[in-house]
Amino acid sequence: MKIKVGSKNQTKVTAIEETVALYSNLFPNPEVVGVDVEIELYGHPKNIGETVQGAIERAKKAFTDCNYSFGLEGGLIEVPFTKTGYMEVNACAIYDGKNFHLGLSPAFEWPKEVTKLIVDGKADASQAFKQLGLTDNEKLGAAKGGIAGFLTHGRMSREEFIKYSIIMALIHLEHPEYF
Repeated sequence: MKIKVGSKNQTKVTAIEETVALYSNLFPNPEVVGVDVEIELYGHPKNIGETVQGAIERAKKAFTDCNYSFGLEGGLIEVPFTKTGYMEVNACAIYDGKNFHLGLSPAFEWPKEVTKLIVDGKADASQAFKQLGLTDNEKLGAAKGGIAGFLTHGRMSREEFIKYSIIMALIHLEHPEYF
């Protein structure tokens, strides 16, 4: 079974490989392939609409010569009562050629100054962390553990964070009778 991922980011590809391996009934002998897709660049998504739309666009554009395609997108969502007003969430869109199956990850807050740079459109998360001297890594999202790993001191990696959104989207495929 061929699965395309709307990104060549190895963190995302690995998260999908490891997650679909848990679902051998849905994905017998999965072959997971990351592909470059062109999506409209608007910086780091700043609301749930942009985040989910980014995941959908990635899945839709990756759907060529495969059984399923997956799109993953991280972005901010407004959350009342938080210190910054925002939390980071990951959206997963699985596309079967006709329907999208969506899931979200848990959410967490970025440091205040990181959030401000993102919301003001001055940086994406990796750039903000670097500008603020919190890392010298150019692309934390592709680094082992990612920013989630950095902020949790390795207690939860970016791969694990992403996996939750994939598992939530797979509820649709595992229980089509409910949807």
